[in-house]
Amino acid sequence: MINTPAVILACGQGACLSVLSQKRVKPSVPFAGKYRIIDFVLSNCANSGMSNVGILTQYQPRSLNDHIRTGRPWDLDRGLSGGVRLLPPYQHNDGSLDWYRGTADAVYQNLDFILEHKGDTVLVLSGDHVYKMDYGPLIRYHQQRQADVTICVTDVPLEKASRPGDIVTNEDGRVVEFYARPRNPPGVLAFMGMYVFRTQVLAECLIQDARLPDSSHDFGKDVLPRMLALGNRLYVYPFKGYWVDVGTVRAYWEANMDLLLPNPPLDLLDPHWSIRTRGEARPPVNICPGAAVSNSLIANGCVIEGRVEGSVLSPGVHVRSGAVVQDSIIFSDCEIGAGAIVERAILDKNVVVGKSACVGSGLKGAPDRSHPDEINGGLTLVGKSARLPPGFRADRECINGQHVVRQPYDNFVVPWQLPQRSVSRTGVLTR
Repeated sequence: MINTPAVILACGQGACLSVLSQKRVKPSVPFAGKYRIIDFVLSNCANSGMSNVGILTQYQPRSLNDHIRTGRPWDLDRGLSGGVRLLPPYQHNDGSLDWYRGTADAVYQNLDFILEHKGDTVLVLSGDHVYKMDYGPLIRYHQQRQADVTICVTDVPLEKASRPGDIVTNEDGRVVEFYARPRNPPGVLAFMGMYVFRTQVLAECLIQDARLPDSSHDFGKDVLPRMLALGNRLYVYPFKGYWVDVGTVRAYWEANMDLLLPNPPLDLLDPHWSIRTRGEARPPVNICPGAAVSNSLIANGCVIEGRVEGSVLSPGVHVRSGAVVQDSIIFSDCEIGAGAIVERAILDKNVVVGKSACVGSGLKGAPDRSHPDEINGGLTLVGKSARLPPGFRADRECINGQHVVRQPYDNFVVPWQLPQRSVSRTGVLTR
């Protein structure tokens, strides 16, 4: 059992996941059919023997709260001896309500949760990354080096390392420089959004950061560079396993497709490191006569009458006779109508694709230029509870938002706009 408390950051909006995070925070987005993204970090905590976990929530928390509940699937329903706590912003004695202004500020507002455990170290984690990791060796590495903070890093290709936060270290792994742009091909060390702090040092640094009016209150941009400038002992912990920040639609789709490879880089069948989740009372998968399923993950409650290839289906999906689902991710309780085609698409919950409709099939239309990183590579998004009428076509590289279509179809409104963001073209449905 590890006595280090863990704080999981699960409060960001995750706007780059587009309609997938419109009604839910990114860590609660479904992944690999039966899981949510946050299941991976929670399972890491459970498998590492950590029993004190705080989850910092803010944006659209209901879906996440419903999923976590008492924390029982992860052995975190501990009552007085630890367990999991959901930590949203709250009203203070003076009547003020401070929303979390950044990753560092979110932890600062919950220092009481950290300090009440009276431990020497605290683990700060991101709730929206997919990976498997034993946190025990990380904490021992931190303690052996008498570090003030240990930063988890991973090797990334040069072309993927254009964001701030890349690191230069000496031979012992101590950080000597931060820089914003990669300079050492073919790869660099990039932040994983995972830190081990000495508790007292963390408290002092966060109190100082909270008093700075020009700070963005972010660990990578503000707190860690300031610690380095002040002479604190910063070390890196190199992680060699599979790790993905599913922060964009493209990365999210590719991470799901990685699980369908002949030798997947992330083994969900590993009995020694199980990924836990909240179960649903669903019947077994029903593959009907004449159906065809290949190279796919199919969750409980699915009924397959048509053909499914290279796809990930969440619980309760119904693929009717003659329908084809290919290279796609389908969330819970969607219905793919008879003769419909869904290709290289992501459908949110409760979507109904009408008879003989097409989603993402054929030549791509003009893409949504306002969100090129979200849907490039021929991907198509369909928002939660959308109804696509029979015979309609949803262009590739387009976003079709949450909208219920009823006959007559003349009242169907396009384009759909993301909240507070201008969308020039989200997809055209044509007969």
